[in-house]
Amino acid sequence: MDPIHDSARALARAVNARDASAAEIAEALIPHAARADAQLAAYLELTPELMRAQARRVDERVAAGESLPLAGVPLAIKDNMCVLGTRTTAGSKILENFVAPYTATAVQRLLDAGALPVGKTNLDEFAMGSSGENSAYALTKNPYDLDRVPGGSSAGSAAAVGGFAATVSLGSDTGGSIREPAAFCNVVGFKPTYGRVSRYGLIAFASSLDQIGPFARSVEDAALVYDVMAGKDPLDATSVDRAVEPTAGHLREDLRGVKVGIVKEFDLAKLDPAVRACYEAAYADLERLGAELVEVTLPTADYGVATYYLIAPAECSSNLARFDGVRYGLRVDGPDVGAMYERTRAAGFGPEVKRRILIGTYALSSGYYDAYYLKAQKARTRFAEDFARAFERCDVIASPAASTTAFKFNAKSDPLAMYLMDYYTIPVSLAGLPSLSVPCGAAVPDDGTRPMPLGLQLATPLFTERALLGYAHAYERATQHAQKLTPPETANA
Repeated sequence: MDPIHDSARALARAVNARDASAAEIAEALIPHAARADAQLAAYLELTPELMRAQARRVDERVAAGESLPLAGVPLAIKDNMCVLGTRTTAGSKILENFVAPYTATAVQRLLDAGALPVGKTNLDEFAMGSSGENSAYALTKNPYDLDRVPGGSSAGSAAAVGGFAATVSLGSDTGGSIREPAAFCNVVGFKPTYGRVSRYGLIAFASSLDQIGPFARSVEDAALVYDVMAGKDPLDATSVDRAVEPTAGHLREDLRGVKVGIVKEFDLAKLDPAVRACYEAAYADLERLGAELVEVTLPTADYGVATYYLIAPAECSSNLARFDGVRYGLRVDGPDVGAMYERTRAAGFGPEVKRRILIGTYALSSGYYDAYYLKAQKARTRFAEDFARAFERCDVIASPAASTTAFKFNAKSDPLAMYLMDYYTIPVSLAGLPSLSVPCGAAVPDDGTRPMPLGLQLATPLFTERALLGYAHAYERATQHAQKLTPPETANA
């Protein structure tokens, strides 16, 4: 058994068979994660004592005859999810000293299944960003090139798994915040259907879009994590009361008979030639594996970014109004309550969060609500309708997960250029569909010589996670792209 590089499935099998102990895995991971993180800055806080205590509980339960699906599996947790007794900052100064009084449902379900909490991972502040550069605390590095971004907003969660500082991790995805960093870090990143996984204990960004999902180094491990945490939660009114189909034991081995939709509007000719060639090869691989490629159309695709950047900031403006210096978090006093509000929020929020609050507040303001927010919500309905029509012609839609490889820090200082990074992922989020990024190869960036990973985005109709993970597993098994790249920066940590 290799606690650092083995899959979640292999580690859980070894612990449940008592061929290894969760305590052994914890003692191997704790120093290794610290060494790797010295390079990556993936974690805002490592939790070795929590990990050791959980390992003891897991070993006791296994000794008593229990079989735990995630026994001894090292888990990293994005720091916008509450874990009892830990600092939970959402990457923001305004929550710098906030200690969570409870544990998020999705996290608790994984802990109950035997996962070991390695630590809380870095993120763009309040999950607002596509590169990982907006954290108030640290700059997480890409494990394949420390001069490049890991993607965002789930920067640390992707880098920790890609850099072997955790076996699996949790991220949150609002407009692409799991799928894009997964593509940049050569791992699988899976966003389930909206409402399939409880958001209780997740610090909200945009409540109608946020969804928790796993990162893993294989589709099978992502399925294993998903199976444990999916399902109705009475503590989350938006979680769906619908039976969850188990996925991990029902993964496909080929794509024969599968119709794969290629979106007409997602023109690969717009991409860098090396990136375009990688995605063209991915489409060819799907066909080689027995799939039939069919053209589908999403007429609203080009309106995705504009629609998203009205809805998400509007909901962010509402959600972040609670951070006012009164109940919890940072407080900067002033001569009156109005001044206290202003000083607290000015000191506590970073530039990108302030930008989105301003956009959202404007879109919701009197005289503009109908013109902007309401119109964007109507457009959102059109996205769902367009996808529904597309799925009449195909079983799964394939597209790029990211329009570029990971870029160097500060390369995209223009906010619009950064927002356009989510061009391919946003339409799927607006429709609430299950989607994932699976490694599909690598391309050499214009400003570098080292090949950097890319991910293929797959999306299926609502609540078809089993089918989606099956298609991705068949592609992953046949191509083995993830195994063809090794993160040079952390391989010897």
